[in-house]
Amino acid sequence: MIVDLHNHTKLCNHAEGEIFEYIEKAIECGIKYFGFSEHAPMNFDEKYRISFEQMREYEDAVLNAKEKYKEKIEIFLGYEVDYLRGYMDERVLNADVDYLIGSVHFIEEWGFDNPEFIGGYADQDIDEIWQKYFSAIEEMAQSKLFDIAAHLDLIKIFKFMPSIEVAEIAKDALLAIKKADMSIEINVAGFRKPIGEAYPSLDLLKAAKKLDIPITFASDAHKPEQVGLYSDEAIKMAKNAGYTECVIYRHRKKEFVKL
Repeated sequence: MIVDLHNHTKLCNHAEGEIFEYIEKAIECGIKYFGFSEHAPMNFDEKYRISFEQMREYEDAVLNAKEKYKEKIEIFLGYEVDYLRGYMDERVLNADVDYLIGSVHFIEEWGFDNPEFIGGYADQDIDEIWQKYFSAIEEMAQSKLFDIAAHLDLIKIFKFMPSIEVAEIAKDALLAIKKADMSIEINVAGFRKPIGEAYPSLDLLKAAKKLDIPITFASDAHKPEQVGLYSDEAIKMAKNAGYTECVIYRHRKKEFVKL
């Protein structure tokens, strides 16, 4: 991957390593465009994100690194924002960043991708959970607040799979992403999880390609050594789905880069 826009820092309380370590690993991997998108603050689930008071610290640290490494790699500043009605904050949504990644980690305030709360699957209909998840993705896209849709089928993380075709469940969400002029990411973090594959699946990626939805790439690294992992698999997926280019964002404006 020469583009990698979704990575974290230790400020989120569940990542390790220094910013310079992530960047130097990216340079080693041949990445040309590398972005940090820290878990944005909100007054919910504070344990797994930066605080509002840390926003300036985070932004300054990334911008300082951008200047320091400008001759070797281009660094981008973003946030990963949880789409959760009633909790999103204008300080984040109006931040002076290159992009905002919209993500869904909660279904009715249930953290479905957190191993601490995996028991929540036991007494629910899996098809219904998937429908609720993609309805939230659709609503996130319809808000038109974000540039990139994160880990599109994250709900598969623990391998609780629906009986319905995923592309059918996700159809309206994909249409909303297209209408909002968003991109989706090929996020390789899924290879590090029980599901053992990227987000989204190849079938879902092909459905996105049919709608001409652009892609970008994401290590979603929480440790420096995770930067660039599974790059070959991600590029192969993109090409198998028919993609020949991906996108980066500068100051919320989309630009295309050849694969």
